[in-house]
Amino acid sequence: MLSSPIQSLPSTSSITIKKLKRLGINTYFDLLNYFPSRYEDYSVISKIDKIQVGEIVTISGKIIEAKNQYTRSRITIQKVVITDDTGIVEVNWFNQSYLIRVLKIGETISVAGLVKLFGSKLTIEPKEYEINDKKIHTGRLVPVYSEKKGLSAKTIREKMFFVLNSIVGDDPRVVPEFLPPKIISFNNLIDDQTAYQQIHFPDNLDMADKARERLAFDELFNLQLANNLIKKEWKKERVGNKFQLSIFNFQINQFIASLPFKLTGDQQKAIDEIITDLGNTTPMNRFLQGDVGSGKTVVATIACYLSFLNGYQSIIMAPTEILANQHFLTIKDLFLKLDTLRVGLITGSNKNKKNNYDIIIGTHALLSQKLKFKKVGLVIIDEQHRFGVNQRALLKEKALNSHLLTMTATPIPRTVALTLYGELDLSYIEEMPIGRQVIKTFLIPKEKRGDGYLWIKKQIKENAAQVFIVCPLIEESTSETLKSVKAVKIEFENIKKIFNNVETRHALSLLHGRMKSTEKNQIMSDFKNKKIDILVSTPVVEVGIDIPGATIMIIEGAERFGLAQLHQLRGRVGRSDKQSYCLLFSENLSEKTIKRLNFFCKNNLGVRLAEFDLSNRGAGNIFGTEQHGFVNLKIANLADFELISKTKKAVEYFVGKYKIEEWEELKKAVEKYKGEKISRD
Repeated sequence: MLSSPIQSLPSTSSITIKKLKRLGINTYFDLLNYFPSRYEDYSVISKIDKIQVGEIVTISGKIIEAKNQYTRSRITIQKVVITDDTGIVEVNWFNQSYLIRVLKIGETISVAGLVKLFGSKLTIEPKEYEINDKKIHTGRLVPVYSEKKGLSAKTIREKMFFVLNSIVGDDPRVVPEFLPPKIISFNNLIDDQTAYQQIHFPDNLDMADKARERLAFDELFNLQLANNLIKKEWKKERVGNKFQLSIFNFQINQFIASLPFKLTGDQQKAIDEIITDLGNTTPMNRFLQGDVGSGKTVVATIACYLSFLNGYQSIIMAPTEILANQHFLTIKDLFLKLDTLRVGLITGSNKNKKNNYDIIIGTHALLSQKLKFKKVGLVIIDEQHRFGVNQRALLKEKALNSHLLTMTATPIPRTVALTLYGELDLSYIEEMPIGRQVIKTFLIPKEKRGDGYLWIKKQIKENAAQVFIVCPLIEESTSETLKSVKAVKIEFENIKKIFNNVETRHALSLLHGRMKSTEKNQIMSDFKNKKIDILVSTPVVEVGIDIPGATIMIIEGAERFGLAQLHQLRGRVGRSDKQSYCLLFSENLSEKTIKRLNFFCKNNLGVRLAEFDLSNRGAGNIFGTEQHGFVNLKIANLADFELISKTKKAVEYFVGKYKIEEWEELKKAVEKYKGEKISRD
């Protein structure tokens, strides 16, 4: 019954069904997994003669009066008088005239709200009400749901109540238990059916916590079991194109020695781990995390060179044309003295149909059905969480049984990485290249903004500094809206007035994601070639941009970003041996904001910043808004390291003790995660 389509909900309009579907709620079970964000405590039920000022209570009685009152200030008051066997009380709503048609005299009503003194009499400022005293919205701990896609928390609550009472009820067969009894008892967990009842309509906060723990345990258990199973399945695969290592040691070492810089210890360690993987008959499935500017690209380049020496192609997929272009130029430059190695670029604006390159770099254009690869030995996906599930799956299909390296500059705490990407082997680059200076970061108060601009003018004049000015997205989105573009254009005009005065003129340019690719590429080329002093941009185009001459980063509306995102932006400067600076501008300097941004100013290690945001703001601030590759945990908290540890041990016990075929319900749950994870890989 929980698999019933959501459109079979009784007394539900087609408009509400559409809104539920837009939230990803297609079945009753999907609805049960739309969890409350918090609870309002309306559990104090009081007789009218016992209510006291300042209390939040629920009262029940009959409506004896209901009318609209009109004031001179055009505010309408919906005055409703309620009586029980102890007295009467007045409840007042404002500017909701329709209520008088709903709240009819003689009907029983339950109202939850704050008791206030109005003149000499007590009144109730209503927060929730319901007719016929059902105790869904009042008289209990009331779940509060995120109101998205035009759905009110009250509507979601009513639909949830129906499913839990009419469909689930007390029948244990409706929500079958899928964890082995020993895991449940050892971890002191409540049963799943009770957990679903109590997470939505808890008897008390203690039961709500127990329910949350059980459902979060299920989620993390399924995720980590899926990782475990995928890793086992991956180990059974065999590479289509086998690599030889020892015969090419000399060429690899010679190439490393020819680089214009010395590799860091972390880079060398990552290279050794990757080369070892490439020598195996099992395909490599490695995740390389490196802080911004730490030198992941050169590590990937060396892996590509080994693939070339073995006679195989390498494919590198990047999320944006700017980053793909940059990889193309960087890698081509590294192989400048090697005439026999061909590097190609395929993007939306550069529709190169050739497939005879040794290293093919591109965007999602690499996924074109018309594009066939010859003999792929290595696939590299940069900033892999920025790609959709289907895109990654298609690339994997096109290069079947190849070695796979995924990379990210997004700082992810190790515990989180092991949980989300447990099926991958992990490598880390934390050391910065020799000669790099720490970027000096400052939070600039509003009154010092003018001084900041004067200092920037001086830096441009005396040190030929180049400047990024990044404006935040106005709306919470992974893509730029017209509203966001308009905002950055306004800021661009303001910056022009500040920097293009009579005394001195500076070359300024504007960059945003809605520009044509050719225009964006030209602007980036001009900026790199120092034809532009100041580049005003939105953050959508920030990933991986490498401008050695840029030494100043200004971030407007810094409070809108997670610390990991700020760190990504800051990493666009400080890519040479020159001292670089990052200035944070914010109009919202609350105590909490100041504390968070000051922490950022004092810390330059990405993982430390990500851990801070994980503890204080949640995982969404590590990955940004709704990144495709991020596993969408509904209730588990990635900062709950204790629960992560418990579920990891439970998975180890389960895998050692049971065969997954013995647990049909668990198999279904894991298959869901497994399908998502295989696609993600």
